[in-house]
Amino acid sequence: MQNFNIDINKGRIEFVDNRFYATENGNYVPSVTTILEAYPKDAAFFKWLKDVGQEADTIRDEAGRRGSLVHELTEKYDQHEEVTFVNQYGKPKYKMLEWAMFERYVDFCNTQTPKMRMMEMHFSSDVLGFAGTVDRVLEINGKEYLVDIKTSNNMHESYWLQLAAYNELLKEYDYYVEGVAILWLNAKTRTAGKGGAIQGIGWQLLTRTLEESAQDLRTFQTTFSLWKSINEDIKPKRTSYQLTHQKNEG
Repeated sequence: MQNFNIDINKGRIEFVDNRFYATENGNYVPSVTTILEAYPKDAAFFKWLKDVGQEADTIRDEAGRRGSLVHELTEKYDQHEEVTFVNQYGKPKYKMLEWAMFERYVDFCNTQTPKMRMMEMHFSSDVLGFAGTVDRVLEINGKEYLVDIKTSNNMHESYWLQLAAYNELLKEYDYYVEGVAILWLNAKTRTAGKGGAIQGIGWQLLTRTLEESAQDLRTFQTTFSLWKSINEDIKPKRTSYQLTHQKNEG
């Protein structure tokens, strides 16, 4: 599911707005996270917005950068690449919080020994009308979960709607799981789990049944209807560049 097209004959590459993804039929559909921008914000969000004021965009962008980086580290780890904190000169490559979250993921893997069934897979559907990227499908304690990795300060209800939509994409491709889960790498937990809880210091695996996820799907579908009514004529932005450049002499 790539967001660019290369035309060798014309010598150009065209990038498509990353809020949209190409389907197998060549159409473009919005991402699940783009659709969820229409989901109402709660009172806590507006309080946060008031507290941080003009720094809101900077904080949001930094959180997004951190989340992407931690995802990249976990992916390299699961591909059995060596991940190091310092570079060849002994200087840190990451901020402490970024590395701490990655180590929490390592702790999760070491203590729960999940079996990898799927990692960073892209799905898009003309039938469903949306697309998304599945972080992981993991077998944990004999049960397969669709898992999304989160690094946010708080858990948001929209995360469960995101998973419910992703589960529909999986089913569209004839893949079925037994539950959905969020691996929260910025949890407030201080101890290992008790009474069946799957957690460690600073991380927690939160789960929902397929029945609960079906309720989340209904809310997502309502949100999707709202998004479509607001963005009825929206189309992905396209940016085109030449494939090569060479400066003339003289």
